[in-house]
Amino acid sequence: MRLGGEIKEKIKNGEKIYNFTIGDFDSSIFPIPKKFEEEIINAYQNKLTTYPPADGILALRESVSKFIKEREGLNFNTNEILIAAGGRPLIYALYRAIVDKDDKVIYAVPSWNNNHYVHFTEGRHEVIETNAENNFMPTAEDIKPHIQEAVLIALCSPLNPTGTVFKKEELEKICDMVLEENNRRAEDEKKLYVMYDQMYWMLTFGETKHYNPVSLRPEMKNFTIFIDGISKAFAATGVRVGWALGPELVLSKMKAINSHVGAWSPMAEENATARFLLQKDEVDQYLLAFKKELNERLQRIYEGFQQLKSEGFPVDACAPQAAIYLTIQLSLASKTTKKGDFLSTQSDVTNYILDTAKLAVVPFYAFGAPKDSDWYRLSVGTCKKEEIPAMLHQLREALENLK
Repeated sequence: MRLGGEIKEKIKNGEKIYNFTIGDFDSSIFPIPKKFEEEIINAYQNKLTTYPPADGILALRESVSKFIKEREGLNFNTNEILIAAGGRPLIYALYRAIVDKDDKVIYAVPSWNNNHYVHFTEGRHEVIETNAENNFMPTAEDIKPHIQEAVLIALCSPLNPTGTVFKKEELEKICDMVLEENNRRAEDEKKLYVMYDQMYWMLTFGETKHYNPVSLRPEMKNFTIFIDGISKAFAATGVRVGWALGPELVLSKMKAINSHVGAWSPMAEENATARFLLQKDEVDQYLLAFKKELNERLQRIYEGFQQLKSEGFPVDACAPQAAIYLTIQLSLASKTTKKGDFLSTQSDVTNYILDTAKLAVVPFYAFGAPKDSDWYRLSVGTCKKEEIPAMLHQLREALENLK
């Protein structure tokens, strides 16, 4: 938030900032699908503006059921689907439904907001620090020492902030461990659930494949709550339609919580989404073009970082796999500028890159990683392709200014 304030102030003062911080889209570059937009307009013109049911209109839950069956092979009936105003209220309700005070929650860092949700519910933080060798994805070996007495494991794939995904074998190991732990627990013990945030699952690139717990281990359906929706796959972050899939018992509690919070998705948007999800050709055509544009941006910036690395500059990047994010490394702490300014902390590095290269990216320490982590999230949701060469040139000049 502080970084965002600084960026806005610089832009207000006329500076050209290459802003790659926002996990959102510039709708002039990435608009929502045209047919989807027409469905939303039609819904409003048909006066669909009243309260929706607390779990979402039946037509939308039926559409989601068909959509995920066709595209992921997942079987969830309408009583196992909950609609809300995007992923956030679903995640909040899930934490509230499962986590009691002092309950143990396992989550990896960097990750999006798990630390805050554990704080809200007064749970116990079991934090796993991931590394670049595993593409910042937690492993079964990482999780195993913490699994006893835990009530929730928060997983996300493709991961925000890294844009990386679980390997099939590793996710299978995690699922087997969860099933074994639940079989071990007595009947009167709380079960161990997995929150599986797959908001970016439709945005994978190249040979990357998305895997989920229930497809790999059908028994995991009793213990998995999916978080999903239209926000990222259709560049529709402001349209606010998300869904959770999971055991009816858990979803009924989530529904009760969301109904008191008033976190329903708007009636018109629910009706529009219900209609659009079933338009297979329109969805496929949109995703094909959308993914091509995202991947081109990610790949060009990745190649730019690899070129800088090959020239000896202390930077790196993980090859893009999915989502709208590139994981980059800026190992500039302990460097000195030609003016004699010493970059003693990673925060100094972040500010230097912003002030000198005019490049704004989000440090992993904003996602719970250690303060000295030199990894960053770069988001291409507002990136103009024609500005990439100038951004890389600015970065090169800033790197050349260090010794």
